Amino acid sequence: MIDSTRYPRLARIDAPSDLRQFDEAELPAIADELRAYLIESVGKSGGHFGAGLGVIELTTVLHYLYDTPYDRVVWDVGHQTYPHKILTGRRDRIHTVKQKDGVAPFPKREESEYDTFGVGHSSTSISAALGMAIANAQIGNDRRVVAVIGDGAMTAGMVYEALNHAGGMEPEPDVLVVLNDNRMSISEAVGGLTKMLGRATGNRTLNALREGGKKLLGDKNNPTAKFVRRWEEHWKGMFVPSTLFEEMGFHYTGPIDGHDVKALVDTLKTLKGLKGPQLLHVITTKGKGYELAEGDQIGYHAVSPFDPVKGLVAKSGAKKPTYTDVFGDWICDMAAADPLLLGITPAMREGSGLVRFSKAYPARYFDTAIAEQHAVTLAAGMACEGAKPVVAIYSTFLQRAYDQLVHDVAVQKLDVLFAIDRGGVVGPDGATHAGNLDLSFLRCVPHMVIMAPADENECRAMLTTGFRHEGPAAVRYPRGSGPGVAIDTTLDTLPIGKADLRRRGARIALLAFGAIAPAAEQVGEALDLTVVNMRFVRPLDRALLLELAKTHDGFVTLEDNVVAGGAGSGVTELLNAEGVTMPVLHLGLPDAFQHHASREDLLAEAGLDVDGIRDAVLRRWPELRSGGAALQAAAAG
Repeated sequence: MIDSTRYPRLARIDAPSDLRQFDEAELPAIADELRAYLIESVGKSGGHFGAGLGVIELTTVLHYLYDTPYDRVVWDVGHQTYPHKILTGRRDRIHTVKQKDGVAPFPKREESEYDTFGVGHSSTSISAALGMAIANAQIGNDRRVVAVIGDGAMTAGMVYEALNHAGGMEPEPDVLVVLNDNRMSISEAVGGLTKMLGRATGNRTLNALREGGKKLLGDKNNPTAKFVRRWEEHWKGMFVPSTLFEEMGFHYTGPIDGHDVKALVDTLKTLKGLKGPQLLHVITTKGKGYELAEGDQIGYHAVSPFDPVKGLVAKSGAKKPTYTDVFGDWICDMAAADPLLLGITPAMREGSGLVRFSKAYPARYFDTAIAEQHAVTLAAGMACEGAKPVVAIYSTFLQRAYDQLVHDVAVQKLDVLFAIDRGGVVGPDGATHAGNLDLSFLRCVPHMVIMAPADENECRAMLTTGFRHEGPAAVRYPRGSGPGVAIDTTLDTLPIGKADLRRRGARIALLAFGAIAPAAEQVGEALDLTVVNMRFVRPLDRALLLELAKTHDGFVTLEDNVVAGGAGSGVTELLNAEGVTMPVLHLGLPDAFQHHASREDLLAEAGLDVDGIRDAVLRRWPELRSGGAALQAAAAG
């Protein structure tokens, strides 16, 4: 429970309706308490940190002025919503964020009526808010709708599709877009838009003249009003480069200080009374109020539990390299060996392991900002001219560029390597970040070579294999570290389509794809089963599968991907095409979106840990139970 002696005002706020009972003059003190409480809470639990500190004042004022949840506030991405969650009934549970059965790390409609739109990926807020505004107008209610979006998220093309739609509608939709400009995404924001916003300066006189002119001129469609509006836009463009938004049909206000409570209150009170599409530009500081986070905005974007007095402390001792580390080392080594290699990321330099590459090879490193579609077609264009592009991308972010992967890369058989991080079960970030679908949506694409490593060394070899393969290829690997296999620093390749027979046993063959292979080996050893590390999802090792089909009573396919259309489905399709009839048990992730929890908890929940695999095999083939005791003894030992 919250300490009411340290947080006397925040302790009285169980919902925004309680916040609205305070006098406006107390809002700065409430914001101070909220910031201190967020620092204390995330220090205990870990989680997204810097972005939330940057919107303390904005969150407080929005919930104070708008009648939430009746009025709709739509948050983009969700990294910044911990203060929102604290003010909307989840204050005393915020320390459980990202934990199993705890508070979700992103807005989640089923968790709270104040979470108006579920989100985990960026740049969706304006489209969603516009849809809400249109529906409200159709129904005839008077809800206000606000979208809060960061300057990093503004780099995605979907934003401009929404702005273009809203600005051209008749009648004009009543929607407010709050552009939270802190010059940061997870890393520094990049691109032309960032430069334009950096040039923007506020002009209160211009906005006052504009509003006065609207009242005098009346109907915006009369010829005089149209002429004055066009003249005003050109004149304003001399002072405020953000005329882009005006040209798209939005009334632009700002920029204002996003940490000045009075300025926020005064401006938002005015905007609440205006009709049509509005855009408020606020300037904030990521990590505001916690000096260490202000000084290291990347490092404090998301944190493990830490002591707020000491800040983040580097962990001592050697640690196993993560799969992301393996990729980061590989791309630097391969770039040294092949000058045609170019590296691309859609704004995920740190998360994808490209920091060292970006510094060592700045002319060969391309951050497209949050623009996954552009990143993939950019790679396709590079490949057309003989370059060797590597697209480093999270599994769920690749979903946003699926059309480009199909049409622009695969149809043309272009030489692009996709290094797909966060494949399979991801864990605490929840369903929006879980790469549960990638083997299914990749496997059906012609010309694709698809690999899934069982360990760190195999990941490196597969990256080299995919890079040297002429045509589209993908290496899909999980978040976190592997089993700890020693990594060979050479750049050797694997024979495409050849599996690795890890153990020859009797009766049943376990066919493991990717990170599930170590668990499959333990089960195979205890039950005396054949174990195959399949390595390739496409093409499959046809010769080995047909050989094993002749000598085994059944197959078990294992993958941390949904069963529907996954790697295991490919095995069944191959057997059917060859006229082979035999029992095949498919083990994979459930036909549902799993909630946030640790990777280990989620694998166990899906039955993909050692116990779950063993139990599933014994349920299907109970005559194997004599070997179950050996497995239990091995686990106990």
